[in-house]
Parts: sequence; structure tokens; C-alpha cells
Amino acid sequence: MRLKSTFLFALLLAIFISCGSKEEKQPEIPEKPKDSIFYGFNFNHFEVVRDTVRDGDSFGAIMAQHQVAYPEVHAATQKEYREIFDVRRLRQGQPYVILKSKDSIQKPQVFIYERDKINFSVIDFRQDLKVYSEQREIITHIREASGVINSSLSETILDQGMDYDVTHNLASIYAWTIDFFQLQEGDRFKVIYEERFIKDSTYAGMGPIKAAVFEHAGKTYYAFRHKTDEDQNYAEYFDEKGNNLRRAFLQAPVNFSRISSRYNLKRKIAFYGNKVRPHLGTDYAAAVGTPILATANGKVIESSFTSANGNYVKIRHNSTYTTQYLHMKK
Repeated sequence: MRLKSTFLFALLLAIFISCGSKEEKQPEIPEKPKDSIFYGFNFNHFEVVRDTVRDGDSFGAIMAQHQVAYPEVHAATQKEYREIFDVRRLRQGQPYVILKSKDSIQKPQVFIYERDKINFSVIDFRQDLKVYSEQREIITHIREASGVINSSLSETILDQGMDYDVTHNLASIYAWTIDFFQLQEGDRFKVIYEERFIKDSTYAGMGPIKAAVFEHAGKTYYAFRHKTDEDQNYAEYFDEKGNNLRRAFLQAPVNFSRISSRYNLKRKIAFYGNKVRPHLGTDYAAAVGTPILATANGKVIESSFTSANGNYVKIRHNSTYTTQYLHMKK
């Protein structure tokens, strides 16, 4: 009897321990979705439609496609909003987002148009109409880069993985001191400039060049950015001695084309029997539509057409200097 009781007690103890070792299952609580904030809106609260402005699209056509009532569309096109967001100027290829209500109706409530990677405009149709433009939060990094020219400035900049706009910005900074049509193999440069990022990952373009140094034809040219005391929103570039890099005359009237014919007092042309026909100017070959800059401030004293000059403009800069711009398309 004692043996049987002992066995029964051991069995009950084993069952008790076994039951006690099992973990109780807790009811699963679904995780709350993380907020998905873009352009100041939580996209989790909307049905999101992303698209791109196509050839022939207009604001009215896009809204009609998504069943936005005409009175709402018309209200957003009024003059009072055009300085903020002129919906008549949607550009082909630019992305936009439409936020719709999360119900069976899916009524369009917000239209968001990306002007560029940083700037966007919003039309909020909910309750009272709201039209505004804002910027994404930008994080700025300072980048230092350099290169040695073997072919062209633009190719060197691209080879170094820099933003192509560095090319034009350098040309603009040194427009009064360096003739970029005369760059030589072995010329070198170093530049410090801002790079802008959205959420520290998406590249959003370059900011201003902070400083640069350019070695050309054995001479070194420095450039340091400085905001003027008169206007803190406007910056100029100065050399290491504090001299403004702007001069009376630009080195060239167009950006990054090629010289097709140089100034030459002894030019001979085979078509005219190799007679000397002086060329009293410099011809720049550039793509149609390339802006032509006056090499200095002045007054237009002539604008006309001749068979030799084509369309041309003549500018008087002072009592000594006058420049002419010939062979223009218009």
C-alpha cells in the first residue's frame, strides 16, 4: 500500500511540474503602422496615387480624370493663387501625387506637384481651399574635390563624380579672369561646395561654391565667396587679396561652345584666291538657343541685319570700347 501511494504521489508531482512548465500564450496585438510622412501628410490616412505630367496634360485634365468637380478646379486657378502656384505652368515630366479619401468614394482631397527635388506646391481641397508652396527638409554636406584637365573641364568634373553644374558655376565665377576656351592640358583646380540631400540620402543638387582655386597657364586664381554688407542675400567672389573677381569685361560671351574662327589680321581664304582677308573678331560655334552675353555693361546703339553680319547687335560700353555680336539666329 505504501509503495502504491508513493508511486501515485510521484505521478501527480510529474504532471504538476509538466503543466507548470508550459508558457501561457499571450494574445497577439497587431503593431500600429509607422507614420509615413511625406510633404507634411501622413500617407497612411489616404489612398495615394502617384503619376507624372505627360505631354498634353493640363491641371484641369488631370483633375477631371480623377473626378474633381469643376468649381473646385476653377477656384484653384484664380489669380490670387498664381504667384504661389500657377497651375497653368505644369511641366512635362514632373511628378505629382493625389491623395484620396480612404473610403468607397475615394474623393481626391490633396494635389501635390513637385517643382523640383526640393520645392513642391500643394492644393488642399478639404474644407476651405488652401494653396501653398514649401520645401523639403534639406541636409547640407560640404564636399571638397579636385581634378586635372586632360580634355575638357566638363569631362574632368564628370570623371571625378562631381555635379555637372560645378562646370557652369566655375565658369561663371572665373568669367572675368579665365578664358575657358583657352584651357590647357595639365591645368588643375580644387573646389569646395555644398551638396544638398533629402533625408540624408537622396541627392538634391549642389549649393553654392564656397571656395575654389584654379591653376591655368602657370598662374593661380583663387576665389572665395563672401556676402556683401549691403545685401546679405547676394554673394560675390574675391581673390586672396580681397579683390572682386568681376572685371569690366567678360572673357567670352557664351558658355562652353568652341571657337570656329579666331581674330586674325593675316587670314587667307582659298575661296578668294588666298588673298589676305582680316578677320576682326572671334567666332564662337554654339548650339541654337545658346544665350549670348554682353561682355560688359553698356548701351545698345545698333540692332539690325546685313548680308555679311546676319542679325547683329552693337553695344557701346564707354567712350573707348564698343563690341558687336554677329551671326545671331534672331
